[in-house]
Amino acid sequence: MSEQRPPDIEIYVKSCSVNQLEQWLESCGSSLQPILSQGAAHEYKLTTNQVDITVLIHEKVAGKAWTSVWFKSDKTPWMNDLECARQATAALNTQIRCIAGGWSEGDDPDEWWKLEKGEEELIKWLTN
Repeated sequence: MSEQRPPDIEIYVKSCSVNQLEQWLESCGSSLQPILSQGAAHEYKLTTNQVDITVLIHEKVAGKAWTSVWFKSDKTPWMNDLECARQATAALNTQIRCIAGGWSEGDDPDEWWKLEKGEEELIKWLTN
């Protein structure tokens, strides 16, 4: 049985500039085009594997150190949030967090993966 892809992927990146995130995103596809930048919110079109994906970057979420990177598609290069987080932490050399289970009924919304310096651990992260 093959793993079902989530409808989207979202990771949280600690203490990373939008410029650094843009460079990483460019390495994930064949092109990255800015669509809109308004305050702390930035929208892009990432083309990867001949598919256009909307990517939203929102700075200073879940505390001032965290930036959300949201891929609004199930056609990303990764099978799930954790795969994306693994690539991001290696490329950006910073802590990345992503939801552990997803957003399905019965999942613990406070259980997250924390990835940093090659280490991965499940943590409770109260983002509210």
